[in-house]
Amino acid sequence: MILPPIRYLRPDTPADAVALLSEVDDSVVLAGGQTLLNMLKLDLAQPAALVDVHRIDALRGVSQTEDGTLIVGAATTYAALASSAEVYPAVAQMAAGLVDRQVRNRGTIGGNCCLNDPTNNFPPLLTALDARFRVLGASGERVLRADEFFLGTLATAVGRGELLTSVEIPALSPNSVVAHEHLQVGADSWAIARAIVRLDVTDGIVTDARVVLGAVYGSPLRLPEIERLLVGAQATPELADAARGLEVDTADDVHCSAAYRREMAEVQLRRALRAAVERSTR
Repeated sequence: MILPPIRYLRPDTPADAVALLSEVDDSVVLAGGQTLLNMLKLDLAQPAALVDVHRIDALRGVSQTEDGTLIVGAATTYAALASSAEVYPAVAQMAAGLVDRQVRNRGTIGGNCCLNDPTNNFPPLLTALDARFRVLGASGERVLRADEFFLGTLATAVGRGELLTSVEIPALSPNSVVAHEHLQVGADSWAIARAIVRLDVTDGIVTDARVVLGAVYGSPLRLPEIERLLVGAQATPELADAARGLEVDTADDVHCSAAYRREMAEVQLRRALRAAVERSTR
């Protein structure tokens, strides 16, 4: 489909982008454009203007603070994350496995998070890593936890006239291990269920845990009840039993029934728990 006429705006700084988003009615952020351009072509979105932030240097790149916090610019591409020597292996591996090279060269971590498609990869991973999201608006900055940022299917806390500028990931403990398992419709397609497990293991005992599901709910679903079962337990393959009888609210869709998705979420979580335990003993 040929796109109708649309204004194209290219600010030089995050502040300029916020000003344009605030002043121009019905304007939207264009980063990698992996989803937005398809929505425009299908006439599912009709914004009056595109505010292109892809080339803003301040929104790109990876750095670390003195306390080890990883700062990832919202316009950093998957390809840049996959090849960065500074990012944590779990983040680099996730980025490297996304779809295909063309998508990895254009897609951005900020776009992935701001879309908040339930099947997306990064929202559940960043939730498990206790990431924070820095949002700039006309009245200043806000720093949000994952549970404050991800509000539901295709919805986040980024409001009109605001811009996600960076994702901040606290330093991981030397004893941290992260495991990710998923079931997808196809190798490069939508997820049916995802499971992310982060364990801190000291002397064979789990001292902290994060357990998050993706693709089963409108937003990343953290499971504090299972986390409590894990903390204090020995890091053995039997930890996978914590996922037995998993009960989560989910729904039917064109790919599978709710019952199947629920069962597959348990399977992926059991696999992720076993993988995390195995990594903790290496």
